[in-house]
Amino acid sequence: MKILVIGSGGREHAICAKLKESSLIKKIYCAPGNAGIASIATCVDIKPMDFLAIVDFSKSEKIDLVVVAPDNPLSGGLVDILNANEIKAFGPTKKASEIEGSKAFSKSFMAKYGIPTANYAVFNDYEDAKEYLERLDKFPVVLKASGLAFGKGVIIANDKVSAQNSLEDMMLSKVFGDAANTVVIEEFLEGPELTLLCFTDGKTISAMPSSQDHKKAFDGDKGLNTGGMGAFSPAKAYTLELEKEILDNIVKKTIDGLNKENRTFKGVLYFGLMATKDGVKVIEYNARFGDPETQAVLPLLESDLCEIMLATIDGTLDKLDIKWKNKVGFSVVVASGGYPEHVIKGYEIEIGKLDKDIILYHAGTKEENGKLYTNGGRVFNLSVVADSIEKAREKVYSNIDKIKFTGSRYRSDIGLK
Repeated sequence: MKILVIGSGGREHAICAKLKESSLIKKIYCAPGNAGIASIATCVDIKPMDFLAIVDFSKSEKIDLVVVAPDNPLSGGLVDILNANEIKAFGPTKKASEIEGSKAFSKSFMAKYGIPTANYAVFNDYEDAKEYLERLDKFPVVLKASGLAFGKGVIIANDKVSAQNSLEDMMLSKVFGDAANTVVIEEFLEGPELTLLCFTDGKTISAMPSSQDHKKAFDGDKGLNTGGMGAFSPAKAYTLELEKEILDNIVKKTIDGLNKENRTFKGVLYFGLMATKDGVKVIEYNARFGDPETQAVLPLLESDLCEIMLATIDGTLDKLDIKWKNKVGFSVVVASGGYPEHVIKGYEIEIGKLDKDIILYHAGTKEENGKLYTNGGRVFNLSVVADSIEKAREKVYSNIDKIKFTGSRYRSDIGLK
């Protein structure tokens, strides 16, 4: 088989690396890819939102499967367009992807199908939202851009003044562009966060090992929200008792609800969860593999990823017995200095000799004239599979300073809580 993976981040590097292990695959392409992906796949200079070029390339190269990893092309309907051109694609349709693409839709969907989530209100008008915040007497409060904002469109406001300022930034100053034309304001939940990624063909659900992301930019969960600064698997808060609650009360209800809405979901569904004192609640859905959770979870997969993807598309996931290593997956992001705000690209990168069990996933990198340069906010993921979280931390953090570029930084507390 010939495979085309869409995307250019650490997640896509992890997907390509796992697909490379498949006996079903003869050749992997990645559009546009990055300097690390180029070592295991043929990178093609096509942007993820250039649907026409993706279709043309898939036809001319006789691609057997297109794996759509990022949120924008999924929400934009790339899978629908590929299917209309009789090209097999892994990922949900545009209608199914709205579970991520519109937080306003996802909140109303959860309310309709009795899926536990934070109390909320949705606003399209700035003055209405401002008036609502004026009446609120319980803080902190959470403000979310309804549309896609690269994982950064969530602000936790600790008091009325910061809430009003954040609302103004979102709806008037357009710091998240059109993503915040509609804003969701919701109650602040407390408790440990965890992520559950699931393969589903719309009928069968196959949960991956749980994981825990670290969204804040700096140690101690300080600073702005990012796309994620590191992750580990399994999540510390995840127990067998919680698993049953999550699968019965959240995952199955979500899949069944999407079917009832004529939005059958085939692909990877991401559940961002919080274990509160009142039970597990949904913080967010993603219609895809998470980043950086994928870089912690996929190294644990023992089964053939390509086979799983094909079964997901064909509706035969129930025929597979998907196997995972009973180990800890662990991943830390090395980011550019200004991330997540003002990122300066183009710094030369030096990589020392890493221990052989370290998995280095490239994200924002590019190669020019045999040299490696930074090309984004999140530049690398250092991942490892280990027997314990302590051993994983020791291994990654003893190697991370071997990666050098101007302004590089990382969180030193991944896996501590």
